[in-house]
Amino acid sequence: MEGHLPGTAGYRRVVVALFAAGVATFALVYSTQAILPELAAQFGVSTAESTLSVSLTTLGLGVALLVAGPLSDVAGRTRLIHLSLTASAVVAVACALAPGWPALMVLRLLQGVTLAGLPAVATAYLREELHPSTHARAAGLYVGGTALGGMAGRLLTGGVAQAAGWRWALAAAAVLGLLCALTVRLLLPDSRRFVAAPPGVRALLRGSLRALSDRGLLALYGIGGCSMGALVAVFNALGFRLAGAPFDLGVGAAGLVFLVYPVGSVSSVVFGRLADARGRRSVTPLACLLAVAGALVTLSSSLPVVVAGLALFTAGFFAVHGVASGWVPARAYAGGVSTGQAASLYLFTYYLGSSVFGSLAGRAWTDAGWPGVVALAVLLLAATGALTLLLRRTPALGEGHSRRRGER
Repeated sequence: MEGHLPGTAGYRRVVVALFAAGVATFALVYSTQAILPELAAQFGVSTAESTLSVSLTTLGLGVALLVAGPLSDVAGRTRLIHLSLTASAVVAVACALAPGWPALMVLRLLQGVTLAGLPAVATAYLREELHPSTHARAAGLYVGGTALGGMAGRLLTGGVAQAAGWRWALAAAAVLGLLCALTVRLLLPDSRRFVAAPPGVRALLRGSLRALSDRGLLALYGIGGCSMGALVAVFNALGFRLAGAPFDLGVGAAGLVFLVYPVGSVSSVVFGRLADARGRRSVTPLACLLAVAGALVTLSSSLPVVVAGLALFTAGFFAVHGVASGWVPARAYAGGVSTGQAASLYLFTYYLGSSVFGSLAGRAWTDAGWPGVVALAVLLLAATGALTLLLRRTPALGEGHSRRRGER
């Protein structure tokens, strides 16, 4: 059994369900990002402190991924996905009811932990359940869902906060999470090709060492951390820039800038198809260059030009992430490495980069304004580009077998 093919009912159910799961995950992770100025004003905290509402969530998510990925190799993929989405929606409701800043920070950290079940297993599930010829494009569709979720969460909370305050904004994000969780419960097919790994600490450590021993996988982990750090650095500081001169936008109007995120959905799908056709090694450096160009364009003082730059930047990032996130389980499988553990390590560095560089963006904004934030993002993208070039010189694992599986 080779997996669901495009055009079949099973393929459509998988793609729609994981698209909805991606929407829920990223809407909840970044539900506070568009309202950082509002939170800073309401709680009397600094710009850097306000970014903790994002960074603590991504930190909790990254650490929990180290457990969720290996757990899914033993317990199964679909069970963990359903549990994760349901628990995350409940914690999101609690965030809207938080009595103060410390409580909100604890809940946002917990939010990251509960969300870990979906990203830890999504690409591994796709690799197991779909036909090998569709792996890169399916990963692109899933990442497209995460891009749409990031936009929906930011637009939703920004607009609601403008009208009714931050509590109702977070409550609206919780409702979106509940609706997506229900959609996934109804549509996602149970695993048909999952084979449980042997349980035990020794097997876990052995699998982790193998996932850390391949230089190609290590480069992919670095790409995740650096590229995500660049994205979150830019968008964490964006609200503060748009709130000041020469733009002077309110929270709701500034949130509309996140309408560029569908560009990321499109680019992740387009580059996924290109990767299937021409190989991941060929298209990833081009995506990185696109992101760098977009970041530099945002230095303009013209709002339309800034928005255009953000669109290019977003397109480049989601193209890089869409290709890299699908590449990790493909390379891991070709090398006999646990796909769940490899995907978890990729996402651990991905969210570690978000936490560390997202917080550094607040410092860069305070010390050097928007040019400082752009410099941080470009530096991280330069590191990403260097790693993509390293991968071009890294041989595919199990050459003949891996090419059939898309690890090229």
